[in-house]
Amino acid sequence: MGEAPRRPRPMRADAARNRARLLDVATEVFTTRGVGVPTEEIARAAGVGVGTLFRHFPTKEALLEAVMVRRLETMAARTEQLTTGSAPAEAFFDCFRLLVEQSVGKSDFVEALAAAGVDVRSALRESSTAIRDQLGDLLTGAQRAGAVRPELGLPELLALLAGIGRAVEQLGADPAGRERIFEVVFAGLRPH
Repeated sequence: MGEAPRRPRPMRADAARNRARLLDVATEVFTTRGVGVPTEEIARAAGVGVGTLFRHFPTKEALLEAVMVRRLETMAARTEQLTTGSAPAEAFFDCFRLLVEQSVGKSDFVEALAAAGVDVRSALRESSTAIRDQLGDLLTGAQRAGAVRPELGLPELLALLAGIGRAVEQLGADPAGRERIFEVVFAGLRPH
């Protein structure tokens, strides 16, 4: 009789909590202060030692990648909720707003990972594809409902999201300015 393949041991509860806490803190710190924050500060803010951080994430790049993957997985889950829970027009515009707001700081993550030699497209492919597919469904639904211009295609929408994300980053902490940008963009997306 052959030996059964070994399954990886499940993570202990305290280790899982530490990992989740590290990801929460790293997400907050990297998003608000930038990706240049040293890992020692992340560990200290999470209330764990540097050794614990490095057991979960052997390099800073591994931590950055985990934060990006988690952000995209969260966005994909929220986008999926919108596809099933709201009227097509409302879901589309809510998703647009969500994706723009969640993209703030994303370019810094991507640039840092690319500079470290991480294949960002490969690492983020699954979540990115899910978001793209859901966004395509939302666009089609909003167009069928007459809420979005029928000539707008998914490639143009993705380009628009990327550009608006960068524009919102330039505003910094100016909620009124962000709202004006959304008003202008949404008016342009609606049929005339």
